[in-house]
Amino acid sequence: MNENQAQRIAVIDLGSNTNRLIIMDTRLGFSYRLVDEVREVVRLQQGLTKKGLSEAAIKRGLSTLRLYKDFCQQTNVNQILATATSAVREAANGPAFLEQVEDELGITIQLLDGDKEAYYDTLGALNEIELQNGVVLDIGGGSIQLSDIQKRNFFRGKSLLLGALALSEKFISKDPIPKGEFKAIENEISRQLDRIKWLPEKTGQRLIGLGGTIRNLALIEASRQKYPLNTQHGFVLKKSSIKKSITLFKELPIKDRKKIPGISSDRADIILPGAMVLLEVMNRLKVDQMELSVGGLREGVFYELFWAHLDPPIIPSVRRFSVLNLARNYQYEKEHANHVSFLAGKLFEQLAPLHGYSTEEREILHAAALLHDLGRIIGYSSHHKHTQTLLEYNGLPGYTSRETALIALLCRYHRKGKPELTDYKKLLDKKDLVLLMRLAAILRLAECLERGRNANITDVISTWDENQLRITLIANQYPVVELWQATRNALPLMAEAYQKEVIFDSFSPPA
Repeated sequence: MNENQAQRIAVIDLGSNTNRLIIMDTRLGFSYRLVDEVREVVRLQQGLTKKGLSEAAIKRGLSTLRLYKDFCQQTNVNQILATATSAVREAANGPAFLEQVEDELGITIQLLDGDKEAYYDTLGALNEIELQNGVVLDIGGGSIQLSDIQKRNFFRGKSLLLGALALSEKFISKDPIPKGEFKAIENEISRQLDRIKWLPEKTGQRLIGLGGTIRNLALIEASRQKYPLNTQHGFVLKKSSIKKSITLFKELPIKDRKKIPGISSDRADIILPGAMVLLEVMNRLKVDQMELSVGGLREGVFYELFWAHLDPPIIPSVRRFSVLNLARNYQYEKEHANHVSFLAGKLFEQLAPLHGYSTEEREILHAAALLHDLGRIIGYSSHHKHTQTLLEYNGLPGYTSRETALIALLCRYHRKGKPELTDYKKLLDKKDLVLLMRLAAILRLAECLERGRNANITDVISTWDENQLRITLIANQYPVVELWQATRNALPLMAEAYQKEVIFDSFSPPA
């Protein structure tokens, strides 16, 4: 198959607690999109002894993999990439189990050692988050992986048998957990983390977290906050939130723990040890927060294929590509969007003495300019609102929650309406409302100046005095449509945002 053709790639992660399958539609090196995901709690780690995986665990694993293979066939998957991690790695009969899978199902599974698992975790995280130096932590069912990130690359990693399921099986026998068992888990976590000699060198650096336990802790906190976005991209988990959750988990029996808003019911019995690991890592790094990566091992395996032409397979700019990827997935009008971005950029630069913003705000404006019309794929009517919804649910890897909210609102108000913070008041403040007004005014004007989708306006000149702002259009022909649109739809917001009387004129005379 030609690498530039559309392909459907499946990645199977045979974890210690959960087996997961993701399916990506992709044109390698151009765009990708998650189109399906299946999750089954298999608990291969459960009942693990010196002899290896239990017969029951093997049966559950084979049954799930058979289901996944049938699912991939029915959904026309072109290629399956499969991995196995801690439980199979630690089991004496792990290799025999993988041979059985290949013989019975025809699925070749790559058995990852601890370093390779940490490496794929890193690929998943670094292709989603702009990180130069820091630590990536993956809390799985059987083990955890800690990775040392230096100069935006995987430097070294360490795998420890501190998975949420492994610790639960080894130390917890009563419900709710007694003080003695809680203390035993704390001691074990401390004992094993002491083996990572390089961890103290990373004190104060950013911590990126991934894996089912961490995602679930984030969902619990998002529920507490009534978090307004429907994506976990850019979510930040505070140490205070983890402490609050640990206190709850300690006090409540499992049946009541399952009622905590946001918690996954099939993770309620093992989430406490995982939360304790995260808290101790934060304590040792002396950080008060952790940034969530939605991408992890499965995505890392996919990125190794997707970015195969890069060495290492890590995108240099997550933010730039995440905007392009979303635009391509929803079939943006490239020429129109690029010209709107060009005009918005010109206006932003020329008006800088009035608004006082710099590179960060310019990047937010550029993203909104490229994405503003994506909602047309749903329908033209209210497409500005559809675009906002697409951003709320897809998110933008590399951007903070605040920045994603601003971009969504800029798209929402690129046509009409007075900009408001609406449901995003938990993420934005009064200064952001001023920023939103000024950038929305620029984006709306740029859209009006490209209303004919013919790049008639080639440049603009902005001049002003104490009372007036004059914007002169340089056009290939007299911009009758553009002047009409700008005067009708953009002028009122420009005048309010910049507190001046706004006048539009043109170098080109009327025909």
